[in-house]
Amino acid sequence: MAYTTIKKPSDYFNTKLYTGTGSSNAITGVGFQSDWTWIKDRDTASNHMVTDAVRGATKTLYTQNADGESTVAQALKSFNTDGFTVGTDGDVNANTKNFASWNWLANGSSSTNTDGNVNTTVSANATSGFSIVKYTGNGSQTATFGHGLNAVPKMILLKKLNASADWVVYHEAITSANRLILNSTAAQESSANWRATPTNTVFNSNASNIINNSGDSYIAYVFANVTGYSKFGSYVGNGNSDGTFTYTGFKPAFVIIKRSDGAANWELYDSKRLGYNSSNPPLYPDLGNAEGDNGRVDILSNGFKIVTTSGNLGASGGTYIYMCFASEPLVGDNPATAR
Repeated sequence: MAYTTIKKPSDYFNTKLYTGTGSSNAITGVGFQSDWTWIKDRDTASNHMVTDAVRGATKTLYTQNADGESTVAQALKSFNTDGFTVGTDGDVNANTKNFASWNWLANGSSSTNTDGNVNTTVSANATSGFSIVKYTGNGSQTATFGHGLNAVPKMILLKKLNASADWVVYHEAITSANRLILNSTAAQESSANWRATPTNTVFNSNASNIINNSGDSYIAYVFANVTGYSKFGSYVGNGNSDGTFTYTGFKPAFVIIKRSDGAANWELYDSKRLGYNSSNPPLYPDLGNAEGDNGRVDILSNGFKIVTTSGNLGASGGTYIYMCFASEPLVGDNPATAR
């Protein structure tokens, strides 16, 4: 069994829960200065708010719809050394409401990457297998974009910034050149977006309006597997409440699951909202809904287990993709232990 190179996963990814105040609110305890922060009100229907250090504070995207980038001055106002500050916007800081934030470390200030035939602006952390990539499309049928990871990406979330367009998702476990849509329940579909499998230096596209239209601006969140810290894969449902177990090699801190061969919501779980297992409620990246009433994923020391027959997670013979980050490695200097 391989040992992880990341001894403390919370140095690179951390879930931070907080209560809104309705006035300027400095959220601390993240453990690092986040480069990508995703915030959701747990109590009420609201937007999923996504902000990153490459685009800058106040620049917001919404995972549940196709809207282009918005400047929301009172949303995430700044990235700080141990967290971030939110303003008075209700989607991130409504008074007395409970919020979840998920935070990833990239590499702070970005730099130009010339590995592809389109130059990109990249904040990359090769240790944790995560990079933020911004670029301007050139309309080429053979465009390549440098991602800075020195590893083959397993998952990419990509969004046009300057106009309305779906979130395009690449995942290694779906059919080559097919896509998923983050803001949709749709099954994987053939597309003209991903022209070829990514390499350890670039990802590829053609002249699709949604991913590489000439003169349009785009952002991509790019992920590679890191043993003991992150894993991107798939499983098959068994149609039983004693459902499929997926081995990750670590205790998960964060899991997103999507059925790829049929229509279903995306579901998001983490290890800090109301505890583990049957009390761990879902949020839905493709919906603005409040937190669900009951959990359907057991978070274990070495992976996760489906405990529902729901088509979103456990239909018999259904194929599901996932992205997962660790709270503790199974092996190494800080191993996970049984509860």
